[in-house]
Amino acid sequence: MANDNGRAVLVLEDGTRFDGFSFGAGGEQVGEVCFNSSMTGYQEIITDPSYAGQIVTMTAPQIGNVGVNPEDMESERPRIRGFVVKENSRIVSNWRARESLPEFLKRYDVPAIEGIDTRRLVNHLRENGALRGVLSTLDFDTASLVAKARAWPGLAGMDLTPEVTCDTPHDWTDGPIPWKKEIWSATDRDESERTFSGKRVVALDFGIKRNILRGLVSVGCHVKVLPRAATLDDILSRKPDGVFLSNGPGDPEAVHHAIAVIRRLLETDLPIFGICLGHQMLSLALGAKTRKLKFGHRGGNHPVKNLLTGQVEVTSQNHGFVVEPDGMPNDLEVTHLSLFDGTVEGVRLKSRPVFSVQYHPEASPGPHDAHYLFRQFASLMV
Repeated sequence: MANDNGRAVLVLEDGTRFDGFSFGAGGEQVGEVCFNSSMTGYQEIITDPSYAGQIVTMTAPQIGNVGVNPEDMESERPRIRGFVVKENSRIVSNWRARESLPEFLKRYDVPAIEGIDTRRLVNHLRENGALRGVLSTLDFDTASLVAKARAWPGLAGMDLTPEVTCDTPHDWTDGPIPWKKEIWSATDRDESERTFSGKRVVALDFGIKRNILRGLVSVGCHVKVLPRAATLDDILSRKPDGVFLSNGPGDPEAVHHAIAVIRRLLETDLPIFGICLGHQMLSLALGAKTRKLKFGHRGGNHPVKNLLTGQVEVTSQNHGFVVEPDGMPNDLEVTHLSLFDGTVEGVRLKSRPVFSVQYHPEASPGPHDAHYLFRQFASLMV
């Protein structure tokens, strides 16, 4: 769809307006406007299913300089509703690049805006919280766009997992991508494949990232991915040695079916490992509570303290909801805390082989700080 002379506008539900230029597809999208503080990794962000329903703003001033390539896809296509940057790089310079960021966004019909004051936008979101907004190249009337933003229900209470899950069960066999193989080998692959080889893992797909699946394979697991609507019988029929609960978008309290299945899984003796949404749903199934953060944690520079070892991990994060520490059952122990705001970043059951983390150990900002969690999960299945 053609845009109007390259114009684009982002309007928030409170009437705040940002005029700029389109560098993606023409069109219009409504979603929750959030921000990510990563300096790069924009392709992984754009294709991360956890961003479904969101218009993502990058705080780094220039985005797009390394282009886009097939290897850095976290799912089969972009999942964001819109993309916001200060400046889209006119130069693409990376040996793995196959196309530019604008070409990629246009190919998948994702609208994007550049040329706005992203610092002003991010400060506004920090002060007022994540807001509903509309990114448009078609409608430039503020009142009309505010009405559209306010008509959208927002992420609270919304189950978006049906949009991002797989259609059918399938095996995942790919390990680390070739150019990362030596990095993974130094920390995981050689020793772990010998020690844990052959363990069967059922991964429940609520919007799973491909690098999480690669992380499981890297420690020797045989991975079967099941859709979000899998029943307990579906899971147990695969005779797993362990169950993985994936990341995903939306409000964890709204994913009623999955929480009920996890609650029944907890009646078995199977080791369970959850990441992000999986961590939140596991905690809910155990009797904890969750709440929506003011503007969320999204970026690759979040320090997390492991309370069991005293070590600090530099982590990648993408979440708008968090597990509340108050009211947790006695058997559930907090294992990790954010050093930014003290929120819960990990839990475990004291009496069972069950644990989860809020952050993303498959990402590499540390770069290897959190890979041990995959080995930890595999060791519980020995």
